Amino acid sequence: MRYESWISSRYLTSAKGGFLFFLHSVSVGGIAVGVMALIIVIGIMEGFGNNLREKIIGSTPHILIEKETGVRDHQGIIAKIEKIEGVSGASVFFQGNIFLEYAGRAMGLLVRGIDPANEHKATKIKDYLIDGRIEDLDENSIIVGTELASYHGLKIGDDVTLIAPGSGMAGKEWRYTLKIVGIFKSGMVDYDLNLIFVNLKKAQTMFNLPENVVTGIGVRLNDPYQATEIKKKIFEVLGYSFLVKTWIDINQNLFEALWLEKWGLFLILMLMVLVASFNVISTLVVTVTSKVHDIGILKSIGVPNTSIKRIFVRLGMFIGSLGILLGVVLGVGISYILKTYVQVPAQIYSIDHVPIDLALTDMLAIVGVAVIITYAATIYPATKASRLQPVDALRYE
Repeated sequence: MRYESWISSRYLTSAKGGFLFFLHSVSVGGIAVGVMALIIVIGIMEGFGNNLREKIIGSTPHILIEKETGVRDHQGIIAKIEKIEGVSGASVFFQGNIFLEYAGRAMGLLVRGIDPANEHKATKIKDYLIDGRIEDLDENSIIVGTELASYHGLKIGDDVTLIAPGSGMAGKEWRYTLKIVGIFKSGMVDYDLNLIFVNLKKAQTMFNLPENVVTGIGVRLNDPYQATEIKKKIFEVLGYSFLVKTWIDINQNLFEALWLEKWGLFLILMLMVLVASFNVISTLVVTVTSKVHDIGILKSIGVPNTSIKRIFVRLGMFIGSLGILLGVVLGVGISYILKTYVQVPAQIYSIDHVPIDLALTDMLAIVGVAVIITYAATIYPATKASRLQPVDALRYE
């Protein structure tokens, strides 16, 4: 150990029980609280963001392939797409707006016609069913979300009426009575309230479309985060006459808002660490004042200014490092407790626990910025100590 580090550690440990010990403790505690708050809040933001991504990824295909006039020859297109590396499967769908009527109440909804035998290749709707089976979705049945079922008091076996505009029929409405054979819960309130599933053939009948025309093709990937790269490969295979959108493209505004909120909170809470760094400055100033005699002796025996400066810089870094280490331990520990033992209202947040994900990159960013702030706080008092003249330090000795 270099003598600068040894002297710094001695200054830190020899202050026990005195006023300097109190100042050191306050400085360590301030930095620890700031780092702890950052870790917990950023972990919660990351957890909610990841939870939302998982719900979006499960509720919708990773890539949508559509065409303004409808997609034809979809079997041939699916055969080409499934040959692309990274694609796990694809399925056709029809999507349109419709009215649902029950017990004298009507509301506008989004209807999605699916192929029950192949829908698992594109979405996780089968896993989201909490009642009923997707295999029972025939041309006379419907699957609804939990929020819609709760709003209307629906259950398996109930009949509901769908009202769809008749395409090409002079605006004539068509009414269809369908039986509920499934209830799903995706965790996304908008989907669970406003999205219903019917058999693809039934949707084509409702909107007066031929059997070989669908709205689009949903593609599922082995790795959803490769969607942008595979989108380029799909264009290479199909050409640019199709509209290809990834789940990232569709929800870009939402993800940008989450990213901005997360790092906005990071900057705001980092001010706590910045405020705590003023405690480090005041602690070092008091330490320098109380160690004037020591500085004078060190300089009189030939210790250079740079070494004096390093002594107090390292003292400040020791204080900051202890605070950062304590903050990381407390932040990780409290995050674990929140994630494991604290429950939240599932009916509000669609989850029954606090979703906390501690990403390594976020942890490194928090620690790195805290170290930089602490180091910056040591520069002024350490520089003042190094510029102290030996004759001034020893004048009254």
